[in-house]
Amino acid sequence: MMMIVRFAVALVVPLAFAVVGSARAQDVPGIEICTVEKTMERRTSCLQSNVDFLQKTINKLTTDHQQKLDAANRQIETLKSSVASLQKLVADLQAAQVKMTDDLKKKADAPPAKDATPAKDTK
Repeated sequence: MMMIVRFAVALVVPLAFAVVGSARAQDVPGIEICTVEKTMERRTSCLQSNVDFLQKTINKLTTDHQQKLDAANRQIETLKSSVASLQKLVADLQAAQVKMTDDLKKKADAPPAKDATPAKDTK
């Protein structure tokens, strides 16, 4: 979980600075440069706004990534069951092939069947 948060911060901070460069309005969510504020109250408010933005962004990214992981895990389970059924099918086919080969060997090794009726002498 901590790794996901670090990953999210690593993604969000550069993105947030890009947002700051393109829009400086107070009502646009994003990271603001708080050092330009003169009063301590405004600076604190600015920093809290940045923290709130980052927390919301991290939570959103965490949720998105968890959904992707869940979907991938479901797909892995589906693929595992498909592989298991295919392995069973291959084993059945191999067993049938061995049986057929054994049957053919038995027929080839068996002595020819004798006729029940004696052959007629033609003189």
